[in-house]
Formats: sequence, structure tokens, C-alpha cells
Amino acid sequence: MAARPTWQGHLRLSLVTCPVQLYTATESGSGVHFNLLHKDTHNRIRMIPTDEEIGPVERTDLVKGYEYEKDNYIVLTQDEIDEVKLESTRTIDIERFVDAADIDRLYWDNPYYLVPDGKLALDAFAVIREAMSKTKKIALARLVMHQRERLLGIEPRDKGLVCWSLRSANEVRDSADFFDDIPAGKGDKEMVAIADKIIEQKEGPFDPSRFNDRYEDALKALIAEKRKGKGRKVKATEPEETNVVDLMDALKKSLAAKGKAAPAKKSATRKQA
Repeated sequence: MAARPTWQGHLRLSLVTCPVQLYTATESGSGVHFNLLHKDTHNRIRMIPTDEEIGPVERTDLVKGYEYEKDNYIVLTQDEIDEVKLESTRTIDIERFVDAADIDRLYWDNPYYLVPDGKLALDAFAVIREAMSKTKKIALARLVMHQRERLLGIEPRDKGLVCWSLRSANEVRDSADFFDDIPAGKGDKEMVAIADKIIEQKEGPFDPSRFNDRYEDALKALIAEKRKGKGRKVKATEPEETNVVDLMDALKKSLAAKGKAAPAKKSATRKQA
């Protein structure tokens, strides 16, 4: 089944405009999900909209309301909501370009693939993509998604563009609220040196296929066993518990344990260093 676009509209860079489609770049529905069933019949439970005074109601009788104070609402019709729609509901308008390093990682949110919508869009899309590739900067634009106007960070990737929804300033908590009570000490130099050696032994390329969800794997194995009519218990692999009494001793034992394994190949730059 072909993926459905999350959004369709236009991408605009000054006077250059082209129709585009936006697709989610990640898959969230591939994991294990459960439905609520009745314990005796195993029939799936349906969630029915219910008014606390008159009981179950039809979805056609539902309206949207904003709670401005406890149990007091302002009711808005869909026509009234549509009247205040912004241009960013239909157009991704690039406003400025910034260095990627200027955007704190805390602000990066969800990735999307941006592609041309139809053959007539190919030329204009290619012009925008190639111009952005030469700048090596992140384009900032606005877009209304899920009834909210979001800031987008756009960058070229392969033959298309990747859009990142960026969190707003009021969504990111100030780290000082959490880190100010941590002492400013840098740690014992000898211990830091040993920890640095341990890090060096563990370094390597990023391979996401090595980091699977062990809990989900255990759930899938359990479900497979249950389908076979078996009741074998399957447990996720858990890290061994450690009781660190002496930090230096623990560091030295960690270094020795890694040292027994085959040494990883190091880059030429590392050897020269």
C-alpha cells in the first residue's frame, strides 16, 4: 500500500513556487499494539462518546469547545475555524536560511520527506533543491500541521528535501532548572583518563540495525508462542545489576574486561595521534 501524504500544498522560495507533498519519514505503526477486549467474550471494546447527563451520543452531535475556565466553554463552528486559517496551511514559505549548528538539538522534532507533486513541479523543485544544496544551510519556513503552526527546518537529501518540525521556544525547558544543582567539579583526572580509554574501546560507526527494541522482541516472541498454544514465558534480556562501591576499582575492571576482547580497528588519524 502506497504511503499517503501528510500534507499537500506549495513550496515557495521568493517568486519560485511548486506543488509538493509531505510524507512522514518514520514508521510508528510497526510495533506491538494492543486492543482492549472483554475478558470473557474477547470482543473488541468500542469507545462510545458519552455525555455525563444524557448518556451515549452520536458523533454528528459533537462540536468543538475551548475551556476558558473550569467547566465553561467557548463553542466554535468549523466555518469559524476555517475563516482564521493562515497562508501556511497551504504554502511552505521559506523565510530565511541559517547554519545547522545554530539550531540546538533540543529543538529538532519529527522528520518528513518533501517531494514534488506531479511532473509539472519537477523543474521548480529541482531549482530550489540545488540552490539550497549550494548554500549548505537550513531553510526555515512555517506550516500548519495538526491544527498548529509549526516552524520547519528544511535541508536537501538525495533527490528530495527533508523537513524537520522544530519545537517552539516555550516547548523547550531551560536546562538550568535541572542542571544548576549539579556541582561544577570535573572529576578525578586519573579516573577521567581511564573512562576516556573505555570510551575509546567502545567507539565505532553508527549502525541503527544493532539497536533493536529487546522488550518488543520479547513481546513478539511471547505472542508467537501463544499462537502456537504454548505458554512459555519469554523475558527481555536485562543488563546485569552492578553494585559499585569503589569507582576507581569499577573503572579499572571495566577497562580490563574490554581489553580482553579483540581490539577494534582504528582510523589512520587515530594511529597518528
